[in-house]
Amino acid sequence: MAESPLVFWTLPLNILIINILGSLILGLFSVLALLWHLDARYSLFLAVGFCGSLTTMSSFALETTGMIENKQFANVAINIMANVGLSIGAIVAGRSLASVMISHS
Repeated sequence: MAESPLVFWTLPLNILIINILGSLILGLFSVLALLWHLDARYSLFLAVGFCGSLTTMSSFALETTGMIENKQFANVAINIMANVGLSIGAIVAGRSLASVMISHS
């Protein structure tokens, strides 16, 4: 069976968006927690508890596995790169945004 054509809307975009959003929030929080001098235990609880429950690593893995089983290898590669790369980018963006917010207050 031939690989299905790469079509952007065949990717699980809802999972990608939530992973990016959770990473952005975590990036913001990581800077603000330092500014607010939050106890590390509570900071970890809030960051991992909230952002960990918001983001969808298991759904990302399940959807990616389904694409592998359907031999959609180009979609698999794009899905992995997008989720990992854009989530890391969102952490950096969140940290930068928080730093700008702090410097302007």
